[in-house]
Amino acid sequence: MSRTVFPSSEYDRRIERTKARMAEEGLDALFVSDPANMNYLTGYDGWSFYVHQGLVVLPDRDEPVWVGRSMDANGARATTRLDEDSLRPYSDDYVQSPHDLHPMDAVADVLEEFGVDDGRIGLEMDAYYFTAKSYTRLQSNLPEATFEDHTLLVNWIRIKKTDAELEYMREAARISENAMQAGLDAVEEGVPEYEAAEAIYSALIDGTEEFGGDYPSIVPLLPSGDHTGTPHLTWSDRTFEDGDPVLIELAGCRHRYHSPLARTTYVGDPPEEIQETADIVVEGMEAALDVAEPGVTCEAVEQAWRETIAQYGVEKKDRIGYSMGLGYPPDWGEHTASLRPGDETVLEENMTFHTIPGLWFDDFGVELSETFVVTSNGAEPLADFPRKLFTS
Repeated sequence: MSRTVFPSSEYDRRIERTKARMAEEGLDALFVSDPANMNYLTGYDGWSFYVHQGLVVLPDRDEPVWVGRSMDANGARATTRLDEDSLRPYSDDYVQSPHDLHPMDAVADVLEEFGVDDGRIGLEMDAYYFTAKSYTRLQSNLPEATFEDHTLLVNWIRIKKTDAELEYMREAARISENAMQAGLDAVEEGVPEYEAAEAIYSALIDGTEEFGGDYPSIVPLLPSGDHTGTPHLTWSDRTFEDGDPVLIELAGCRHRYHSPLARTTYVGDPPEEIQETADIVVEGMEAALDVAEPGVTCEAVEQAWRETIAQYGVEKKDRIGYSMGLGYPPDWGEHTASLRPGDETVLEENMTFHTIPGLWFDDFGVELSETFVVTSNGAEPLADFPRKLFTS
């Protein structure tokens, strides 16, 4: 029995919207290799994205055609409702082959089977797991085809969530709250960073009394001390010391839907400079959330943050958020709309964003984030967790 997490009608709707976008672009086929997009269109879910796999979407075919490693075909049977006729497993000698074989040969065979070997074919050229070799191999196999970059075609369809998707993200937020509390409780003088990471990971998987957690697309990020001037370090053997700021960024995950959350704590009594910086970050964050509503642009949300912190002589040139939700390693972002100057994407109801307006300096940083959904009443943060500088 398939363990898909949405009804067939939901996947049918997503596929039809994708085919409509393909028609607008004049595509005869679309090869989807982003594992999040594969999940979105069919429910396919497995740690198989380290080898080549994908879906071939065709305008006149109800179901996409799954192409993947032969040992993963049962995974497709377990997690999708695709008919047997929609599965095209390739043999294991195509995997990292020392011979002149490549999984894109199997993809090319599928495109030829359905008569689009001389058509306009969309590819996700900037997807993490679509390689330069994949592209050149398809070109050599199908010299009459025209290949075009449509990396974000499905991603833009994903940007507005259904009620069912939002429910999974709200459940993920409950997990995030538990994991953040576990991390804050674990940070103490003399405790190694890895023990805090262990407490966070345990809470992420334990979930709540009602449901368990999935693995997040990004591991818990835990820079401390002098290293808090950068946001993307993980944990080490180092022990927390009195006087350490500690950044914690994590995400609860439910059926691959995420709700990221970040907070900053301090070991001991925080100096005035760090406390003031934390207060500025909180004020700027709340200013951004206050203006986020349908009809407002992404750049207007960032502007509210920027103008607020400018009152204190602080400037931040990076984006402060991005659309997100469904994801696989190494990222939970959708790679579409960003909260930054120049992004004129208009917010609509049921879009979801991770806003993370941290301030990182050479010697310390302060980080705060919320996942929010755009509603008719404005931004609704999914997590219920205090916005402040914590101490331990």
